[in-house]
Amino acid sequence: MYKFMKRILTVLTVSVSLYLNSPVAAAMPDILPLAEVTAGMEGTLYTVVDPSGDIVSFDAEILGVYQTDGSSLPYIIARSEGAFADTDGGLMQGMSGSPVYVDGLLIGAASATLSNMNPHTFLTAPDGAEKSGGASAGSADKPAETIRLLDMARPKQDKESPAQGEKGGVGIGDEPAEEGETSDKPATPPENTADEEKRATENPAAEEESPAISEQKPGAETKAAVSRAGIDLRSAVFVSGFDKEARFMLQKKLDPMGLHVIAANGLGGGSYSTAYDAALEPGAAVGAALAYGDFAMTAIGTVTAVDDNRILAFGHEFLHRGNVNYFMTDARILGMVNGVSDGQKLGIGTQVIGRFNQDREAGIAGIVGSFPMVVPLKVTVADKTLRQDRTYTSAIAYDEDFLPVLTAVASYSALGRTMDHKSKGTVKVHFAVRTNAMTGGIVERTNMYYAENDVGQIAFGELAQAMNLICSDTEREADVYDVKVKVESEGERRTASLLTAIPDKPEVRPGETVNFKVTLKPYREDKITVTIPFNVPEEQPDGPLHLEVHGGGLALLENLLAALQAANEAEPAVSDEDRAMTTENRLRDLVEAPANNEIVIEPGPGPVPTEEEQEKAIREAIRRQEELAAAAEDGTAPKRKPDDEKKKPLQAKLATDYVIDNHISATLEINKKAK
Repeated sequence: MYKFMKRILTVLTVSVSLYLNSPVAAAMPDILPLAEVTAGMEGTLYTVVDPSGDIVSFDAEILGVYQTDGSSLPYIIARSEGAFADTDGGLMQGMSGSPVYVDGLLIGAASATLSNMNPHTFLTAPDGAEKSGGASAGSADKPAETIRLLDMARPKQDKESPAQGEKGGVGIGDEPAEEGETSDKPATPPENTADEEKRATENPAAEEESPAISEQKPGAETKAAVSRAGIDLRSAVFVSGFDKEARFMLQKKLDPMGLHVIAANGLGGGSYSTAYDAALEPGAAVGAALAYGDFAMTAIGTVTAVDDNRILAFGHEFLHRGNVNYFMTDARILGMVNGVSDGQKLGIGTQVIGRFNQDREAGIAGIVGSFPMVVPLKVTVADKTLRQDRTYTSAIAYDEDFLPVLTAVASYSALGRTMDHKSKGTVKVHFAVRTNAMTGGIVERTNMYYAENDVGQIAFGELAQAMNLICSDTEREADVYDVKVKVESEGERRTASLLTAIPDKPEVRPGETVNFKVTLKPYREDKITVTIPFNVPEEQPDGPLHLEVHGGGLALLENLLAALQAANEAEPAVSDEDRAMTTENRLRDLVEAPANNEIVIEPGPGPVPTEEEQEKAIREAIRRQEELAAAAEDGTAPKRKPDDEKKKPLQAKLATDYVIDNHISATLEINKKAK
């Protein structure tokens, strides 16, 4: 019974049946076709298990082939006994991608586990796989899946750049790696394989997630695995630098992908160096990162195969997003953590060594020495309460799905780490995004926020909105060169309420400027009076002009009612004008929108007019139309204003040091004959 419990069931993913677009630059390892895989074969699995970085081997017995309806790939089932279970507790997250050889022939990569079975159970994606529609597209000894993935990893200049490229490369600010910094191990199978002369080429491995050391928000269900007809493809992502609340935000983003966030503060952060001449070999640990630096996000797996400077890893998909742009890092394994139902390799990346550009069902593939496009992020937080300034930097891989959320969540976490509390507070946020999505090359915005609890939750919404607009442009793909965020914070409430708004003249003529004396009452401070000039429109008819005086973050009642009405409609009407708005115009609207700390004066709805007033307004409108028609006939009509000028709202604004939390009304009497 004891011996039976020590046996590990293994499944090898059949992931080498992809087609390559061009010839392979270096010799491929011989691969055992799936049709020749039989029960009882004895094989060897290679992986790293401790900080030494040495690739060790484990015996494996082939049990057969396992095909599921939920996957286009069959799996080889295998098991291991003895040291594999004793030392490591079976296949752990981070081991996925570990190559498996039989008689010196590569048969696949340790890839996944079977649902609800022994935690030491794992599947191997075979290299010589036939798909369910027919035979493999590759030759008998070089199946098409592996070849295709490796070939797809060839550079296409699609969002990758040199290490120090025009758009910002992985090595910005870094010096080339010093001699001896990079791995000098050859890209060949480990020495203790029966096929030590050959080079491993196949399916990547999956990283698994460890509920025992991962975090989950109370009451929230987090998808721990993506199940594919009985196959659990569990992956974990190590994040560093993000506080607990920020990790919850990231988890919400990753939930649909079946990924689980594991707090690794102190493991994967800090400034990575860049290795320009690194080398990997099958069985070595490797990382796929979306960000590194003070805020890092990395998955750890194992290299399955190496072909020249191209590698396969992980044994199954990471995010399953096809063409991608991830950092490839080395990975130093710190140790193993065994959980109740599974375990986890703990590892860190210390060097960026290349780029992953393929993320497919069979695994991830990329190029050592070719670096992705990077977006540098710099967040500076000055906390007035603690009297401390801190600056955080991170490099984020250019990825339109993750760039908006990572910039916003990293900024949120930077604020939380500096303020060191989540209670009430006031912050002023200024962000500048350098991009070619807007004329002038920069999207810049300043706003002020107050909240009774965790002000950071709302403070970076506009940053995320700007990044989303840039990354979701339907007309063209924009470049983002860098993002800089400056935050001023304090633990006090800095809000103010408007009391009065009094014009300096009882009557004004159309086109005239009137100065409003606006009195406001800051929270627990003395009253303040400010002067705000307001320009009356030249075409304003005689009579009362009703105005709203409010904080920039407060919407007018009529706008709220219009939004509510649209929300209640089955298909909200979208005007041709809104539909035709460009990304640049939307960004400009965001930049020019009133801030929460600005006092805004603009026309408002006013009281409901009487029947007599309505009739008078109708007569006045008819008269104006007749005047305009007559002027058009005799050529004296005023020139039509440009569309951009016409769209600008009639507003007067003044910035204050307080978040304005209410609105009041004011009235001007318009009289053409006023003195």
